[in-house]
Amino acid sequence: MKTKIQEQFHKLFGEGASLFASPGRVNLIGEHTDYNLGFVLPGAIDKAIYVAIKPNDGRLCRIHSVDYNETIEMDLNGEKPTQQWACYIYGVVQEMHKRGALIHPFDMVFGGDVPLGAGLSSSAALESVVGFALNTLFHLGFDRAQLAKIGQMTEHNYVGVRCGIMDQFASLFGEKGKVIRLDCRSLECTLEPFDPQGCKVVLFDTQVKHTLASSEYNVRRAQCEAGVAVVLKHVGGIESLRDVTMDMLNSYKSEMEEIVYRRCSFVINENQRVMDACAALEQGDYATFGAKMNGSHEGLSKWYEVSCAELDFLADTAHAHSGVLGARMMGGGFGGCTINLVKAEAYDDLLSEVKDKFAHQFGKAPRIIEVNISQGAHQIS
Repeated sequence: MKTKIQEQFHKLFGEGASLFASPGRVNLIGEHTDYNLGFVLPGAIDKAIYVAIKPNDGRLCRIHSVDYNETIEMDLNGEKPTQQWACYIYGVVQEMHKRGALIHPFDMVFGGDVPLGAGLSSSAALESVVGFALNTLFHLGFDRAQLAKIGQMTEHNYVGVRCGIMDQFASLFGEKGKVIRLDCRSLECTLEPFDPQGCKVVLFDTQVKHTLASSEYNVRRAQCEAGVAVVLKHVGGIESLRDVTMDMLNSYKSEMEEIVYRRCSFVINENQRVMDACAALEQGDYATFGAKMNGSHEGLSKWYEVSCAELDFLADTAHAHSGVLGARMMGGGFGGCTINLVKAEAYDDLLSEVKDKFAHQFGKAPRIIEVNISQGAHQIS
């Protein structure tokens, strides 16, 4: 893909482009904890969005999307583009302008190999690589945390998605052999070792998108907030479920609906699973880490109820296989992927079993996506 981007830039705009990359991400554990101001554990992957860019002497930017095979001209001070993909680039520029940056017109070609629709955050990778490239090219002086915020605000203000900041953080701060423990309240991040020798990380994509996802997401948020409101009547200083312990929740369980209690229990326990999983990584204990992944899926499916038949089938198949250390659904739920930590010697056997059983049950095989934990946003020399 890198070569294709460079060749396309040369063909359209000539010599002299600088090349940048920013990756997609997986989240190893810590789901639905972000908007409750808890902890997540993402890692950058070896699939990225690439940008070739150089300043031009004109009044307009000229931008070509390899994936959409489309070229547009964009006025940095004009109206938002009509193309969805161009809104990400326009939005990053506008968010930088708001922060006092001076950006001159440029030529750009971009494209990537982040699988679309699998929950690997290709949009955050695009925002991150555009921000990182512009920051480098025009010497703007933003740090990586500021670039992550710029990417998040691009989603909010120019794409209409009120996302958290995990995806942008992972894309910008990732390192090979490390995952990122991100505190979603303070935005402090700690790099944790992730180098499971003799194991592979693989995603099984159901290729299912259930329409429940967005409406049920809002319901879950409201249920979490309802639990916090009950505890806050008795305990001062409670801002989110991050501040609530299981002892507190159990003390005031009688004052909340059973379903609210179950939702809040999951989030509190999931936060603890992230911390326990990180402690296991620091000891090189991938068996315990995998067990925490399994516990996460159990909670997401039974307590938070954001799984679906396809995800549960994939997780159950993996859990029953002796070569799998851990498996869970990844993402908001009601479709998407499971993420699996698999012993290398069991990998081929697991893939064969999963494909056959899933196809027999649901009429088609899942998409298989092998990933390696890799480097965050960077310039390619």
